Amino acid sequence: MDNKGSFTQHPATVGQALQYCSETLEKSDVFFGHGTDNPWDEAVQLVLSVADLPQDSDNGVLPHPLNDEAFARLQELLQRRITEHLPLPYLLGRAWFAGLEFRCDQRAIIPRSPIAELILHDFQPWYNGPEPRRVLDLCCGGGCIGLATAHYFSGVEVDLLDIDPAALDLARENVALLDLGSRVRVLQSNLFEALEDVSYDIILSNPPYVDAADLAAMPAEFLHEPELALGSGPDGLDLTHAILAGAANFLNDTGLLVVEVGNSWAALEEAYPKLPFTWLEFERGGHGVFALSAGELTG
Repeated sequence: MDNKGSFTQHPATVGQALQYCSETLEKSDVFFGHGTDNPWDEAVQLVLSVADLPQDSDNGVLPHPLNDEAFARLQELLQRRITEHLPLPYLLGRAWFAGLEFRCDQRAIIPRSPIAELILHDFQPWYNGPEPRRVLDLCCGGGCIGLATAHYFSGVEVDLLDIDPAALDLARENVALLDLGSRVRVLQSNLFEALEDVSYDIILSNPPYVDAADLAAMPAEFLHEPELALGSGPDGLDLTHAILAGAANFLNDTGLLVVEVGNSWAALEEAYPKLPFTWLEFERGGHGVFALSAGELTG
């Protein structure tokens, strides 16, 4: 959807509301980093939501009338977004990940991992084993990574693991929302502790990885997310160390480990100079995601 022109009067259509919303956000001090990175894209999500239009709408909806009720809702959400610095997905109660809609609230961090792109590309060219049958989403939060995998791989069984019972309650709601209960198991676990005799073709993890300095300097929007899901020790790698220590015990011989560590990637490479990390590149942006095969982990 295109960003064209300028609008200063009371918006009466979706197109006018988009311009109004975008300009208002641009003039504010909000931070964009929870699914969007600019005021226009966030305005699109907000306006289409209050207008009850699909998020993938094209320019054909621009003349669509915006009724008084929808505009009042837009004003309410826009005010809270600016004054409270609440991330938009928390205000809307939903977020989009890998083309799917998820319930989203402050029980878990907001879905935004570049691992979505890897799922949509069938984990290629990094996964070289047989057709995956079992996948683990470790530190799953609201479950978006594992559930997107289950959605797009109809023959895969997925385990969602997290230590936080509140996040797991949200994950269960998303399991039901996507109707994946027959193939998805939700377990409370401190990393691998709750697992018994099970192995996976692929282990995916977006664990807490923010180092102490970054955590202290985060914009106000991040303060609304569970701190348990963000920070992980002085260098951000406390949980990643434990994942690397235990993952090989739960991977098949042809298995693949994928972990997001964000800005902590340099500290990780320094800590493991002999591990042949493959740092993935993404067309849609994102960084700090590594892949290791089972052989590379044990090699």
